[in-house]
Amino acid sequence: MFDLNSLKQETTHNNRYDKRLNKLISAHQDVERIKSVVENAILNIGRDKKSFVIYGEPQSGKTEMMIALTAKLLDEGNKIIVVLLNDSVQLLGQNLERFQRSGLAPSPKKFSEILMDEIKIGDQQWVIFCKKNASDLQKLITKLGKKKCVIIDDEADFATPNSKINHQEKSRINELTGNLLGEDGIYIGVTATPARLDLNNTHENVNEHWIDFPPHSSYTGQDIFFPVSLENLPYTLTLLPDQGDDPKYLTDALFSFMVNVGYLNTEVNDPERNYSFLIHTSGKKEDHVIDYKLVLKLFEALKDEKHPKHNSYFERIYNVAQKRYPGHEETITRYVISNRDRNNIVVMNSDKEVNAADNRTATDPTAPFTITIGGNIVSRGVTFNNLLSMFFTRDVKHKLQQDTYIQRARMFGSRQDYLKYFDLIIPKGLYLDWQKCFIFHRLSLESRKLDKKSPVWLDGARVSAVASSSIDNTTVAVDRGEMSFSLFEYDSASTSVIIESSTSNLTKLEALSNLLGPDYLPPYLITYIKSFLPSGDSSLAVHEPKSIDRYADKEGEMDRGTITRAKGFIGKFEREVAKFPNAIHHINILFNKEGKARLFYKYEGNIRFLKTSKS
Repeated sequence: MFDLNSLKQETTHNNRYDKRLNKLISAHQDVERIKSVVENAILNIGRDKKSFVIYGEPQSGKTEMMIALTAKLLDEGNKIIVVLLNDSVQLLGQNLERFQRSGLAPSPKKFSEILMDEIKIGDQQWVIFCKKNASDLQKLITKLGKKKCVIIDDEADFATPNSKINHQEKSRINELTGNLLGEDGIYIGVTATPARLDLNNTHENVNEHWIDFPPHSSYTGQDIFFPVSLENLPYTLTLLPDQGDDPKYLTDALFSFMVNVGYLNTEVNDPERNYSFLIHTSGKKEDHVIDYKLVLKLFEALKDEKHPKHNSYFERIYNVAQKRYPGHEETITRYVISNRDRNNIVVMNSDKEVNAADNRTATDPTAPFTITIGGNIVSRGVTFNNLLSMFFTRDVKHKLQQDTYIQRARMFGSRQDYLKYFDLIIPKGLYLDWQKCFIFHRLSLESRKLDKKSPVWLDGARVSAVASSSIDNTTVAVDRGEMSFSLFEYDSASTSVIIESSTSNLTKLEALSNLLGPDYLPPYLITYIKSFLPSGDSSLAVHEPKSIDRYADKEGEMDRGTITRAKGFIGKFEREVAKFPNAIHHINILFNKEGKARLFYKYEGNIRFLKTSKS
């Protein structure tokens, strides 16, 4: 007999998560890192931790993790999952398509698909994609009413944080995402750059409940492209002059790209593969046009045998191939000649007339020589498959913001199988500042491993941690160049043995750390100092301990019992400039009459250490 209830019971969706993992396993993907994140997220929710962050490196597979997390949230009975994305049609299309192809039930929908009156939200399950756009969010809120939502906020550090937090009001997207959450919603921010979410206290996320999403085994990221030492790089780095914008640099880079594609498709790949070359310009559309015209003219010269530069261009290609792949120059040049018409030049910007299909051919190249030109839109969330070269046309004249520039590392991702053929062409000053961004970022993440409650975020003269408007002044403590740590019992004999030894300054510092412990000299500080020693060991000064008796107490600015002073302690006298002329890192121990001491760190330069004090 026909029994609808029985048939429904037998087809209940309660194993979507397991099915997704099995599908990934059958595709030979590592699922352990995904399982760890999903299980910890469910634990957080079960413990009533309703606002937290999942951190993962740029282009490390976070979308696949979000698909699995969504499947598990549905299996757990959550009715409405809202996936928020940046206000970019291209990004929404790329991510929505990946979710839809995953086989999730219910099938993910764009928010606009559910707005019709005929569609009732009811008590059904929904996976809804929405851009972080004020108009779109307001329409979605109106449609959903007060229904409980789980928000998965992709690129959570962008737009969602409250940029008006110190003005006792909320920025529009922050307000709307808060309204969408309501009183009982669950907020899961997913990002490669969590500093802004932490320092902004966005939606009251609790940093001790953050979850790390480790990259996959074939991932190439900051340690590959921005190591502390530039010796023996596994890819080709070309540093351009900081001034000027000579078209020759882009032309040379394009020829190098063509040579690499030619070699790969004649000597390595079977069958051939399509590759992309990303030109990262400013955010100005007129700059996109300039670079587009240059690329167009180059390909026209290669196609037109009567063009005055036709022969010289191919000779340059031949010479690059001869230098890079000796003995293969003729085969490579023939490949370029045969395939010069197989090119695709795509400008990715905010122009409405740009076809989304064109952008897909940029992110998943359909021609051996695919050239993509863009600025802000290509900087976040967009994955470029088979990206073989990345070219930065212009230096940054203002202070770099860590979260923005970490996100612009589109060269990160699954590049391992062709990494040695990868080209990064970039102005020297920009590269060095960018490298500093990642050094600071690594140190912050290292500090979090040591102190699960609150990371320490670093910024300096050319590199800021986040936009100052996003830092919650009520919860963030700032040390300007002088850091101090917890009080400890001062053991003069043991400390003197270390400092008066004939070992290197770095060895002394590590010995002090072992003697005192991480609360009094944290390892993340040692890691930072090790990463930046321009004059070798003489860049560090470990000074003899000093009594605070010599300091005058003017108008109660100093507390001798706690060894604190409003304007700090470490001046020129304490730095002993004549004795340590090359030192930029200074370690001082100050003690009082009660036998208490505190360690102070001073950096010669403009650097800040930011840390949240929220519980």
